Amino acid sequence: MRDLRQKIDGAVAAIRKKTALKPAIGIILGTGLGELVKEIEGKLTIRYDELPNFPVSAVKSHENQLVFGKIGQKNVVAMQGRFHYYEGYSMKDVTFPVRVMKALGIKTLIVSNAAGGMNPNFKAGDLMIISDHINLMGANPLIGPNDDSMGPRFPDMVEPYDSELMEQIEKVALEEKIPVKRGVYVAVAGPNLETRAEYRFLRVIGADAVGMSTVPEVIVAIHARLRVLGISCITDECLPDALKPANIEMILKVAAEAEPKLSRLITRTIKSMP
Repeated sequence: MRDLRQKIDGAVAAIRKKTALKPAIGIILGTGLGELVKEIEGKLTIRYDELPNFPVSAVKSHENQLVFGKIGQKNVVAMQGRFHYYEGYSMKDVTFPVRVMKALGIKTLIVSNAAGGMNPNFKAGDLMIISDHINLMGANPLIGPNDDSMGPRFPDMVEPYDSELMEQIEKVALEEKIPVKRGVYVAVAGPNLETRAEYRFLRVIGADAVGMSTVPEVIVAIHARLRVLGISCITDECLPDALKPANIEMILKVAAEAEPKLSRLITRTIKSMP
């Protein structure tokens, strides 16, 4: 854990050479959802490869940069691109930016992703507020020695996604006339998509949407005592009896079309936070 703390301190020191801004809110932007940074005022960007110990994502549509600035009166830092376990990074690598954002001062983490919809009531382009999650990635970022100053050995996950923030974004969605769903997100390791049998299994155990990210970052955020709001963009319909081969270009297209709604929701929700 001493090594992890030294790495965090190194990344924070490099960031502080470029900006003194203390963000209150961290945002992780998922696949195809990076355009929200246009809503950030007074932007300062720092590329991941400029920071010691920061991984770099090779996934298409991930810009690999931190964006600092303001949304309304709130100081924010946004990750325009995240890292995935399937890229070969360790869970500690995947969640390292959350540790860094916490050290920079954030109190709230907003995380977004592109996900496959398994609930038959969901359609491509829908936005789903994550109410809970299931971790089927086969790993956990908290395995190993624990630093009690960073968080408890056994963090409670009774409410990983903050109920007040869920209610707040639903109120904004109602005012903006943007339909939203609530649902359970299940994380799998990837990178392959699921078989028909796997989709049936995931639905039976209670999942509404499936993806390959988010859960590790949320686990670390809860360990670090952050409030969390999670939103999935449903980019394809994963119904076993009507399953079609996945098309990454179509997934990115759906995410891009849904992104203006997501940006409005997140921007207005941040502005309405006390």
